[in-house]
Amino acid sequence: MAKPIVAIVGRPNVGKSLLFNKLTGRRTAIVEDTPGVTRDRLYGECDWNGRSFSLVDTGGIEMETDSQMLRFMRRQAETAIELADVIVMVTDVTVGLTAADSAVAAMLRKAKKPVVLAVNKCDSVGAVNPDVYEFYALGLGDPIEVSAVHGHGTGDLLDACVAAFPPETEEEADEELIRVAIIGKPNVGKSSLLNRILGEERVIVSDVAGTTRDAIDSYFENEWGKYCFIDTAGMRRRSKVDDAVERYSNLRTVAAVDRADVCLVLIDAQEGVTEQDTKIAGLAHEAGKACIIVVNKWDIVEKDTNTMAQMTEEIRRDLSYMPYAPVVFLSALTGRRVDRLFGQINAAANAAAMRITTGTLNSILEDATARVQPPSDKGRRLKIYYMTQAGVKPPHFVIFCNDARLFHFSYQRYLENQIRAVYGLEGTPVRITIRQKGDKEG
Repeated sequence: MAKPIVAIVGRPNVGKSLLFNKLTGRRTAIVEDTPGVTRDRLYGECDWNGRSFSLVDTGGIEMETDSQMLRFMRRQAETAIELADVIVMVTDVTVGLTAADSAVAAMLRKAKKPVVLAVNKCDSVGAVNPDVYEFYALGLGDPIEVSAVHGHGTGDLLDACVAAFPPETEEEADEELIRVAIIGKPNVGKSSLLNRILGEERVIVSDVAGTTRDAIDSYFENEWGKYCFIDTAGMRRRSKVDDAVERYSNLRTVAAVDRADVCLVLIDAQEGVTEQDTKIAGLAHEAGKACIIVVNKWDIVEKDTNTMAQMTEEIRRDLSYMPYAPVVFLSALTGRRVDRLFGQINAAANAAAMRITTGTLNSILEDATARVQPPSDKGRRLKIYYMTQAGVKPPHFVIFCNDARLFHFSYQRYLENQIRAVYGLEGTPVRITIRQKGDKEG
């Protein structure tokens, strides 16, 4: 099942982002330091008492404002509230209860979602700050004292959030069903592609209204297999107000990516890869999802014998952090090459779920180290003891060695390429964790 979503909301300057950083900690940056990926810090992954969930930071909510930026931020906060399973409302004990707090609380009560009230900036320990009691007037239940600076009270806050989560249910997942998210910036042809897929050669198609994710899941079956296409048409257009507001535009996309097995990253053939495309593709890459880069509107591009090769080269350059993703050129309008997607989707899903035995991995490792000797530094050489697979979706390999500091990134990439040379793994990222001798496995 999809991870619960917790949205942090409140009026401006109450410490929402600081609390977000405290709760996510180092896990805010959930991927390796890969050149070319710009990660927006709106989303974070958390784990508390065995429950994993997504944390969403939002801009300050101003109910009455003439600022176009603040109005946009309020709309995006409303979207976060709409998608959230639990809402954390943050207030400021040093300022006290304000009319703006009351207005935000009134909006949250209308949302009819579980709300956890956090009174921030309670930085001292000991007796309850008497100023906290006035926040009972918001009608959101017991306020929880927290300090985003020091971390006081965050355990109680997370306990309250987890207690309000929907119960964990083991979905009776069809093992053959592949969930596919169609993602991309507006007007790139996401809906057209979905309509083209559902409108041709269909055997079983049904639209099921999404739950709290506010998406339409389209179930589709053909000779290639069973699929659930996740619609992301609700993603907002990039605002021209200011680049800073762009970080709010991918909320629905993140929710869809989280649920997907494979992501189709749509690119407009006329525009090529834009900055927004790199951000959206980065969301799927960082989440470890299998990806296929789909160049749409290929029918209206003037072509010669080198056009496709040139555009492929440009895509590889601009999306250099995902060289594993195949590139498919098609036209959702005419349907040309759309049928090729299914084979690519199946291959990417299978690659992401592939398990390789430890014995086979170590045979590959032995051959690779014989071909290219591990690096050394100041007379100390890297010794690699063994490799094992720790997980799938994406494939995650753990390598044990004598000194992790000697394990240069370039050698990690070399070993990854050796695994790919044997097993392909086209369409899926690969994660590699380096452990020193004596570290615990797992």
